[in-house]
Amino acid sequence: MEQTTQTLRTLPGDETRQILWRFADRYDLQLLVQSARGVARGPVARLVANGGRNTHEWTAGKAQLLQIFDEAGLTAAFLDPEQGGFIAGPKNLALALVAFELSWVDAGAATSSMAGHLALAPIYARGTPEQRAYWLGRACPPQPGENRKTLRGSFALTEPLPYVGVETTVLGGKARIAEWPEGGEPILLVEKRGRFITNMEFANFVTAAVDSADPRLKGSCMVILEDTDPGVFERGTPTRKMVHQLSSTSDPVFNLRVPASRIIGGYKIKDGAIIPRYSHSEIIEAVFRRTRITVGLMSAAKLLSAIEPIIRYHRNRFRGAGTEPGSPRHELGLQAKEDALHRLVDIWATGEAAASLGFAAARLFDELDPLEVRKNEAFAAQGITDPRTQFRALMRVEKDAIEFLELDAQPADKRDNARHAALAADTLVQFAWREMIAAVLCPACKLWNTGHGATMMREAVSLVGGYGITEDCPGFLGQKWTDMQLEATYEGPEAVQRRQLSLTMTTKLFIAQFRLWTAELLRIASERPDTGAGALATAMRLWLWTLDHLRDANDPSGAPLYHNARQGVSFALADALCWLLAARCQVLDVLELEAKGPANPVVAEGLPGQLCFLTNLCHVQSARAAGEVGRICAELVYGYADPFASLVGVEEFVRLRAQLDGCLSGARLAKDRAAAALATVMIPEIQDYPA
Repeated sequence: MEQTTQTLRTLPGDETRQILWRFADRYDLQLLVQSARGVARGPVARLVANGGRNTHEWTAGKAQLLQIFDEAGLTAAFLDPEQGGFIAGPKNLALALVAFELSWVDAGAATSSMAGHLALAPIYARGTPEQRAYWLGRACPPQPGENRKTLRGSFALTEPLPYVGVETTVLGGKARIAEWPEGGEPILLVEKRGRFITNMEFANFVTAAVDSADPRLKGSCMVILEDTDPGVFERGTPTRKMVHQLSSTSDPVFNLRVPASRIIGGYKIKDGAIIPRYSHSEIIEAVFRRTRITVGLMSAAKLLSAIEPIIRYHRNRFRGAGTEPGSPRHELGLQAKEDALHRLVDIWATGEAAASLGFAAARLFDELDPLEVRKNEAFAAQGITDPRTQFRALMRVEKDAIEFLELDAQPADKRDNARHAALAADTLVQFAWREMIAAVLCPACKLWNTGHGATMMREAVSLVGGYGITEDCPGFLGQKWTDMQLEATYEGPEAVQRRQLSLTMTTKLFIAQFRLWTAELLRIASERPDTGAGALATAMRLWLWTLDHLRDANDPSGAPLYHNARQGVSFALADALCWLLAARCQVLDVLELEAKGPANPVVAEGLPGQLCFLTNLCHVQSARAAGEVGRICAELVYGYADPFASLVGVEEFVRLRAQLDGCLSGARLAKDRAAAALATVMIPEIQDYPA
């Protein structure tokens, strides 16, 4: 009864979002968000509205955005204070918020900003102290009184391989030793042809992945190339892309001589050969596991940005067409029909879940980054520097990490607090379990947000009819939909993310964490059944049963079902897991708002209505996630069974599936309540950026 009397008054504002995404206590991030928003809804929106996306050429209007990014502090957001930045410590959440705000209007602008950070990321993550000081410092916009040019970078990984197009493991780019003066530093000759490389029109330097073509240079590496180096620095012909037109993309060609000190991370000399400290794949892993989250949040921003324009379009649909003011047709327009409201609820629920998953992953990496530094220091003190040796050392603490999770979940008065404190203070234990969660949340965010998100963005476009694929569509919805097709392939397409998930989601440490998450949701369901946590917890139990079953089962020919080559099994389970992770993060965000909202006077005024609405969205999304998981698991359990044999041993699956169906009770009622709120929520008279 209480739920039906509370309704959403206005769209969630900044104060609500700050609580949901956990930066209400970060004034620096709040200022950064406002700065990025001013750029997005001002210069970027005007450029798009004036036809800036109508050409793939790099124009003066697009180039002007770079200076605007500098002046707004977006360029320096990546840097530490000693390099000219203004945010101390990890910056994953900060960069995620910047990309979110820019993508609210245009993903190409967000890509231009993000690609500059991506070029610096290999140096930031794995560069030597000298490399970090030189290139990161020069990438900061000059301060008043400084007479220098800002270094702008490009990240050159992919290459044009025959019949492949883009590949990250096979490198056509080669490096060989051009000269090695006695007692002096070796000089490398680097040859590389890039494909779909962003920021090349204006890049001063490139961080490029290359393989050795010389027995005196071992393995692969990443190397820094500058446009002033001797040789060929050809920026290439602009790519004739149909999306992200506000970013510069081309296929460059490099043939340059550079000193060996440009190898990112440095090198050592052994037996007359140069051995880079890091291979290109090790550097890419360190970089992409963070920046993939940002790409996922770019898709989440588009979904949430579509809500207000669609509501405005639906309400105004029949005004001026002879309708009487005050009539349902005049006041509600298409919102008088349930279908339009229900479909918009699904879009909004997906956007909330995608944002919750993405920002949860960004916050996790902010926790992980300082732990990784301490982990490396601990390993260095023990003389453990080889990545494989480090991996084996971390595997040895897996048991301790599981013990910590189990102790941490127990009440303080019932656990061994001395042991819990010891494990909490153990750097390797704390790193191991956060690293495990990050290895799951990162690919899940990239896979689900850009994949399912693109499907839901098509729904958003369809809700404004033919207007959705015009240049003057409110909110640029058609352009956002097409942009998301590219984002699904950024930094590794769906198959890459599914492959990583299929490996990490089967570890003992993740399974232990997953069981604890399930128990947590069951507790939430007992206190707040209106969130849909019960259906979500039951779906998690069903998923885990299916995983255990498939790892032990064979198909009728005797071949194992869960196998690296059996991607019809492992990839499908990875997809199902993403639904669960996104919905869980959404539930936790709403509970955070419920706990912290009353203390904020701005939020508290309309909090009951907002909580009611966001809780209904949780219920809708949890039910959708549970349904998808049930469908996928049923297809796998029954689909690989011999149709002529009895299904012995799946009784528990049948019981869980029936229980799951029962847990969906009330989900459609929640959608009805959310739909009713959409028909009455107040929105501004006009959009805050031009059409």
